[in-house]
Amino acid sequence: MEKPRLSYWQIWNMCFGFFGIQIGFGLQNANVSRIFQTLGAEVDAIPILWVAAPLTGLLVQPIIGYMSDRTWGRLGRRRPYFFYGALASTLALVIMPNSPALWVAAGMLWIMDASINVTMEPFRAFVGDMLPHRQRTKGFAMQTFFIGGGGMLASFMPWILSNWFSVSNVAEAGAVPQSVKLAFYIGGFFLFAAVMWTVFTTKEYSPEELRQYEEAEKARMSDSGRVQAVSVSPKAGTLFRGGGLWVLVGGGATFLIGQLSLDKELYLISIGGLIFGLMQIAAGGLKNGQRGDNAFSEIMDDLFSMPTTMKQLAVVQFFSWFAFFSIWIYMVPGVADFHYQATDTSTKAYNDAADFVGVLLGAKFGFAALAAFIIPVLAARTSRKLTHIICLLCGAGGLISVLFVPDPRLLWFSTLGIGIAWAAILSMPYAILSGALPAGKMGVYMGIFNFFIVIPQLTAASILGALVRGVFGGEAIYALAAGGISLGVAAIATILVDDPAGSLIRGGKTKQALAAGE
Repeated sequence: MEKPRLSYWQIWNMCFGFFGIQIGFGLQNANVSRIFQTLGAEVDAIPILWVAAPLTGLLVQPIIGYMSDRTWGRLGRRRPYFFYGALASTLALVIMPNSPALWVAAGMLWIMDASINVTMEPFRAFVGDMLPHRQRTKGFAMQTFFIGGGGMLASFMPWILSNWFSVSNVAEAGAVPQSVKLAFYIGGFFLFAAVMWTVFTTKEYSPEELRQYEEAEKARMSDSGRVQAVSVSPKAGTLFRGGGLWVLVGGGATFLIGQLSLDKELYLISIGGLIFGLMQIAAGGLKNGQRGDNAFSEIMDDLFSMPTTMKQLAVVQFFSWFAFFSIWIYMVPGVADFHYQATDTSTKAYNDAADFVGVLLGAKFGFAALAAFIIPVLAARTSRKLTHIICLLCGAGGLISVLFVPDPRLLWFSTLGIGIAWAAILSMPYAILSGALPAGKMGVYMGIFNFFIVIPQLTAASILGALVRGVFGGEAIYALAAGGISLGVAAIATILVDDPAGSLIRGGKTKQALAAGE
């Protein structure tokens, strides 16, 4: 018994909501640094202001994944979270560009990112729920196509409004340009409409049907000899010892940072380690007291009993997302300074540079959307691992080349490589991971997997500002080259990843299926 294959248009409908979600994320990624600088933020302070976004995902995604695994109602399992998250995200997009002060904008980034995460997290599990193994690469690639399309529209929007409709892209000091405000309003409408399309055109499998399909998949995996050993949940003593070590190291590092007057951004890492240690101790206490039947304890157990493939992909994700966080926070100031010789946010040169970066980021999404058609075919003809390695190396070359391109018009070639890597990062790790996860925990594990997107972003927020200030001489462009090196490391780490469902995907496939990339 296998899940029925869905038609092209059924996959289209179930993934279309990502078009709207990425419009929200695209507007955020391309314009928030600009808004922060407009409201008075110094360039080396931008990473710490951005920390709200990854921290929100760290908290929200595993909780929403855990809840959606246990939800079943009139709208189904995942769709209630699509619906209510889209409502909140739309309101946040309208409010964000009207922030009157820097601290308000930082707070709104937190709220906006939380709302978008509530909508987005169940979409990853949705593909695992709805598609058989042979169609999951196509499903995640379809999500990538819509991510590319939505991100391209979002990134181009301020430039289109400014150049096609004569909406001003310059405002008085301390004010957000009208083109940016209007782009956020339009983006809110598209986000809500696209997510509602998925909510009302897609029907989910019931929990009973999913259990039957999972049992059949386990049997097929057993026949192929690719079943991974299930990790055992840690005992209370193990949690106490591990937690105590994290508290000792994190607390000691926090003390030293204060005593040595090191960069305050480093507190993100040290305090994060301290909190993680306290969480382990709390989980051990609940387990020791026979009170482990709660969301917090179960999420902690799942974190420590991740499948082997998930642990291996965690390393790949760390270096991949470190690189892209450097793009989001330093692409605008880096290009403005290096290619336009502009650092004053009130000048036309700076705002022209910011608009051009928006166009480049839009092109990145466009290239990713095109790559989404090629990636499933390449993966079927070679392997998902090799495909991911090739794409990551394209991104590494693209990011490093930014440092050697004197004419900003040549940055299109750099952006092509970055877009190819972006397409792979948004699809291949999830396609590989979904084949190693139990159906009943698809949501919570996809949420936990987000840790390995968030942790590198927090690391980048902790050290990139210090690197730009102390090592790169205040030149943000070198942070982008560092991101390219990070993508190269991610490509090397991919070699060690085990793809347990790979044999099922290639086994017994027809030439027609291979050509279709299924």
